[in-house]
Amino acid sequence: MSKLLIFLFLMGWSVHAQHQDKVDFINAQVEISPLPAERKIYGTVQYRFDVLEKVDSVFFDAKNINVILVKLDSKKISFKNDGKRISIHKKFKKDRTYTVSLQYSCIPKQTVYFLGWDDTIAGNEQIWTQGQGKYTSHWLPSFDDMREKVEFDLKITFKSDYEVIANGNLVNNGLWLNSVNENEWIYDMQKPMSSYLLAFAVGEYDKQVLKSKSGIPIENYFYPGDSLRVEPTYRYTKQIFDFLETEIGVPYPWQNYKQVPVHDFLYAGMENTTATIFSDGYVIDSTAFVDKNYVNVNAHELAHQWFGNLVTEKDGDHHWLHEGFATYYAYLAEKEIFGNDHFYWKLYKSAVQLKNEAEKGNGQRLTDPKASSLIFYEKGALALFMLRDLIGEANFKTGIKNYLKKHQFDSVAILDFLVEMEQTSGISLSDYKNEWLENTGLPFENIKTVLGKSSESLRTLFEMENEFEGLQSDDLDYGYYWDKTNSVHLKKYIVEQHHNILPDSVLNSTFASDTIPIRQALATSLFGMSRTRPLTDTLRLQFETLLNDKSYVTIENALVKLWMNFPGNRVDYLNRTKGCIGLPNKNIRLLWLALAILTDDFETKKTQDYFLELSGYTASKHSWETRMTAFSYLKDAAGLNDTALLNLLQSSGHHSWQFKKFTRNLLDELLKDDDYTLRIEKLSQKLKGEELRYINGKLNK
Repeated sequence: MSKLLIFLFLMGWSVHAQHQDKVDFINAQVEISPLPAERKIYGTVQYRFDVLEKVDSVFFDAKNINVILVKLDSKKISFKNDGKRISIHKKFKKDRTYTVSLQYSCIPKQTVYFLGWDDTIAGNEQIWTQGQGKYTSHWLPSFDDMREKVEFDLKITFKSDYEVIANGNLVNNGLWLNSVNENEWIYDMQKPMSSYLLAFAVGEYDKQVLKSKSGIPIENYFYPGDSLRVEPTYRYTKQIFDFLETEIGVPYPWQNYKQVPVHDFLYAGMENTTATIFSDGYVIDSTAFVDKNYVNVNAHELAHQWFGNLVTEKDGDHHWLHEGFATYYAYLAEKEIFGNDHFYWKLYKSAVQLKNEAEKGNGQRLTDPKASSLIFYEKGALALFMLRDLIGEANFKTGIKNYLKKHQFDSVAILDFLVEMEQTSGISLSDYKNEWLENTGLPFENIKTVLGKSSESLRTLFEMENEFEGLQSDDLDYGYYWDKTNSVHLKKYIVEQHHNILPDSVLNSTFASDTIPIRQALATSLFGMSRTRPLTDTLRLQFETLLNDKSYVTIENALVKLWMNFPGNRVDYLNRTKGCIGLPNKNIRLLWLALAILTDDFETKKTQDYFLELSGYTASKHSWETRMTAFSYLKDAAGLNDTALLNLLQSSGHHSWQFKKFTRNLLDELLKDDDYTLRIEKLSQKLKGEELRYINGKLNK
């Protein structure tokens, strides 16, 4: 390592994230043609840039990109490509504007995902990107450093029977002159953004078009077969948009806003500028809305259009400015929709979780770039909640507005935000900084005090906990507090935390409730492994009513617990839930199939059919959540046939790290069995690429 590299390392700088502060990249004209059969992209990009101080080189981050030709001001020029960066060495003159164009091709190892193009299932094909942080350079020569902001315009050439969605405003969607089977989609951005926020998605989509109160077009995309799921999926979208514009106090900074669901996305969602991409596991029906809705993700990704996209962190040391802010404003949007109790209880549960982690030695600073998501998101949101209480609502709102306007289309550090809030409020934030940003712990009692000022139901909870502290279970009068409150959240909490010792009067009242979340708490809590309550016929009959609830989570939990605890009634429970599918991950159907296979006297002639159906859910056309559950049930209920086992082997290189980890762990377990080892060795002959290399390694080949 050279002395220069050692110096940069000690200073905490990354050579590959170097900021070109003497050059200002203004605009990028990007043209790409994805080739899904080859998982390849052909492209050109032309950058226009101003030289602020004379320099002798410019560079572009480019991971494993094959550069065919580089031109500077339309003249061919030599360049260096080390597989990570493309460098052009030339004496660039001060106060001059240059254009550089790069023609290239690449087979991205990440960031661009080609799904469904190697099977025979129609309508299952997609291409989408996920450039979080610094990964766009895997498909486009660009800038890993988030401080480099460019106005990107994107032209994508692709088959005309698909929809192509990207950042900005679609200004042209016409047939490509050289082919009747291809279109050109031309998207225009008007303002600069960081490279990692550049994105596109390709697939079969229809769309719903709304308009915000301020006139911003909102395009909500959906699969053609999901028209009945549009309303529950995108419920409250316009209300969220209008609320955030008002609450933040700064108009939405881009031309339009689009939301696109995709198959097997790596996260819940990603806030690409004007074009959020999110997991199609959130595309739901009205029943699923109570179990797993898109509202929080919807609001979180939209809030990022201000906090992260308009004003961007300089580096990971300041990640709170992205995730903490988006989480907090999403909670505020939920408060607007679902009420105060929802908001304050969400913050309280986050505080309890953070306190528990801190007590286990897992506390982290908000300024730690390696902090967990729990810290950046939940502790970050609590930090803003407490700051608002400290300096007052009016000062907080004014400070947020000033901060965004002052630093719009620029990069910031945490200090920039704190200075703005100090200047606005006239209050020193040094103690706040030490307590909330630099402290690995959590001022839990202070949080309780502030939450208690605003939430009557939390005050009641704290009163109950103080009264019951040190008492024996026989002396706890839950009935008094149950009758005292109308809060769904408090009653749900009481059931979740104390269900085993609740008096019959409270339990009967809970079963008699028509409030789905309270009854859901019963389904997920009662009949647990640590129960002390006898399983009486009365309790069984009450619990059976949960099978009729309009909640897929309630039905799933009620079914499995009734099936386990009352063997004589298993056939009845299976008959009553036979047609249920459940959430997008098919939670009820998969459970039902496993239980049907395990129930000796239930439709024995169809057992093989049910086994084959459950095995079919391991195929790649299903979401990784569905497949993971199907694999688990098969292992426990009946074993994996060759079809499911091959699907498992082919998933060992899946792009989702959660699913890949699960797959490899399951394979390790199966390889302890000699029969499975022989079958895996035989089936491995059908593998190729990363999956074959991985399995051969496991088999010591």
